[in-house]
Amino acid sequence: MRKVILYIATSLDGYIASPDGSVEWLPTPPSGEDYGYAEFLADADATLLGRATYEQVVNSGEWPYPSFTNYVFSHQPPRQEPHASVQFISADPVAFVRQLRAQPGGTIWLIGGSTLASPLLTAGLIDELMLFVVPRLLGAGIPLWRHQEHAQPLHLLRTQTWPDGMTLLHYQLPKEA
Repeated sequence: MRKVILYIATSLDGYIASPDGSVEWLPTPPSGEDYGYAEFLADADATLLGRATYEQVVNSGEWPYPSFTNYVFSHQPPRQEPHASVQFISADPVAFVRQLRAQPGGTIWLIGGSTLASPLLTAGLIDELMLFVVPRLLGAGIPLWRHQEHAQPLHLLRTQTWPDGMTLLHYQLPKEA
């Protein structure tokens, strides 16, 4: 069965974007540093994105994941013709991801956002959480998590820190509910 990994950055106070949806506050990594991004991408072949996250990515320039199969969850059609690797999905995310995990392939990268991540977390469909804590306080914005129905234990797999203060918290989550 394929793994779903939420690989995401958050401010120290738990926001994944500014109130306007911007991620301009994310620091530019030091020259040559990618925080393990290339290694993570080497095992992935699909992405899951909510509509707002998709809009943020597509409006920031050239589509960055052309070699992946990209699933965007939305009840609205795209505003512009999406890249050929992008599919808009209006089905229930939980049912869709359950079926997707059963298909052959590599890691499924849950890019975000929290509106998509929360039901997948509640359903036990996220296998690992790779949380990059950025040493910044935003004070307000789009939260990492929406309301959860119940507490979930996490198993710490590893931590890593960089000289610029970036910290990776890599957790394994409980198996599907």
